[in-house]
Amino acid sequence: MFPSRLLRQALPRPAPSFGYSTAGPTMEEKPVESSIRAKLLQALQPVHLEVHNESSMHAVPRGSETHFKVVIASQRFAGLPLLQRHRLVNEILQAELAGPVHALSIQAKTPQQWEENQSVSQSPGCLGGSKHDPHMATKLGSQG
Repeated sequence: MFPSRLLRQALPRPAPSFGYSTAGPTMEEKPVESSIRAKLLQALQPVHLEVHNESSMHAVPRGSETHFKVVIASQRFAGLPLLQRHRLVNEILQAELAGPVHALSIQAKTPQQWEENQSVSQSPGCLGGSKHDPHMATKLGSQG
């Protein structure tokens, strides 16, 4: 694994279609998100990539990197059924899924499918049991 300063030099910052934000915390402050992005860029050479940290939608401490959505369009998906596309992404991210990532939503398309339909499904709200625990706010601290 490259140190993040070398990774920034090795991988040029993609155009906005790759899901980079110009505001908010830097990639150095988001090691899991940065790792997900780098691994998918290297392995799948996507024409479109978005990595969304959706942890704030769940009952986890502020700043967590546990719940992600990936929207990716790559020629590597051509001819593969949806299940195989998801398995490929899961294989690439096996270290993250075995460690800090609790949930990963994947929208995997070919470049042609992306050109025809660039819509991204809205993620549902958290339905986890801890969300309804009256003591969870105290356990996590103020999320407000």
